[in-house]
Amino acid sequence: MHMAKWTPKHEAPEPLEGPVVATIQGGTILWFVLFLVQLPFYGSYADHDRTWWIWTCLAGAGLGLIGIWYVRGRDAALKRAAATSEGGATVSE
Repeated sequence: MHMAKWTPKHEAPEPLEGPVVATIQGGTILWFVLFLVQLPFYGSYADHDRTWWIWTCLAGAGLGLIGIWYVRGRDAALKRAAATSEGGATVSE
C-alpha cells in the first residue's frame, strides 16, 4: 500500500493566547478541592475499590503545580521577548 505525502491546503491558524496562567491555576485548585472533598469518604471508596479517584485528584493537583511553574516561565519569556522587540533592537548591515 502506497502512502502519499500529505500537504496542508491552508496555513495553520495562529495559536490562541489567553489567560493561560489563570486557567492552569484554576484547574489546579479544582483538582485539589476535589481531592479534599473526597477524603472524608476514603473508607467508602476503599470498600468499593475506588480509592484511585482520590489519588487521581491529588495527581491532577500535583501536575497542575508543575504546569503553573511552566506557564509562568513561558509567560515571563514571552513578555521578555516582546519587551526586547519593542526596545528598538535593530541589526544594521
